[in-house]
Amino acid sequence: MVEIERKFLVLNETFKEVASHKYQIAQGYLNSHPERTVRIRIKGEIGLLTIKGKGNKSGTTRFEWETEISLLEAKPLLAMCEDGVIIKTRYEIEVGPHTYEVDVFSGENDGLIIAELELNDENELFEKPSWLGQEVTNDKKYYNANLSKKPYCKW
Repeated sequence: MVEIERKFLVLNETFKEVASHKYQIAQGYLNSHPERTVRIRIKGEIGLLTIKGKGNKSGTTRFEWETEISLLEAKPLLAMCEDGVIIKTRYEIEVGPHTYEVDVFSGENDGLIIAELELNDENELFEKPSWLGQEVTNDKKYYNANLSKKPYCKW
């Protein structure tokens, strides 16, 4: 129940040409406290309830627990969330043995594109495709919970 993740800005949209999957995501926060977040997500046709803990000093590792819930459960829970529901299109791109998840945000976060990569170890080596830009793993303004409070259009 530990997530090890790196985040990067994306330089261009050429990743779309090699994406293996694409789906819509709507997500909101029932609790966005810096020590813990409780998130509701509708990902395509499934609902997800996720609890995340505070990240380590580098921002790469933190507790994460997630379970699938029905759309009938997810929709009213999403309606109860704090202001700032995030809407994005996620693309999955296979690069070597890893899968990048690239989020193209819309609404108040329109124009922001972030790539995330889950790893098995903080020091694990991974291939960096040409469309991958600056790492923002430890920059809290790029955390989804913070984007829901202070969206990209207000920076």
